[in-house]
Amino acid sequence: MPDTLQESSSGFTGAASRLITLWALLGGITLLLVVGINMLSIIGSIFGKPFPGDFELTEVGVAIAVFAFLPYCQLVGANVSADIFTASASKRTIAFFTLLGSLVALGFALLLIWRMYFGMIDQKKYEYTTTILQIPHWMAFVPILTSLGLLALAAFVTLKRDMNALSKG
Repeated sequence: MPDTLQESSSGFTGAASRLITLWALLGGITLLLVVGINMLSIIGSIFGKPFPGDFELTEVGVAIAVFAFLPYCQLVGANVSADIFTASASKRTIAFFTLLGSLVALGFALLLIWRMYFGMIDQKKYEYTTTILQIPHWMAFVPILTSLGLLALAAFVTLKRDMNALSKG
């Protein structure tokens, strides 16, 4: 993991880190709520009263939670990496690849924000809803787009951090 969150706890980077961490915790709470809904559904089905729409809420909740974790993973360097290819590389080479990864994450986040925004607009325009609970699909896009915005912010923070690390050698 590059610099830890504690090393940059002030200013813009510190505020971004705290916001991203809070968002990931909210994603964890969302996931706990999904587990609770599934527990209620299982217990209810034993007594012939299942929780209606549990699959729909699980799909939406898990999607929101997964997207909420992406910015934090970027911020702390917990994304998937192929260390086997850089095991014998110099620190400068690893710093360059880390910087390249942050740049790709920033581009990926911006691309997804752009396309998912228009996806949300289409879902709202055509009034798509879930089958049982009739929850409008576009509503799930709001926290997901927020997560992608925070992913872009996290990628910017790590890009800045990686450029400093590369310039220091």
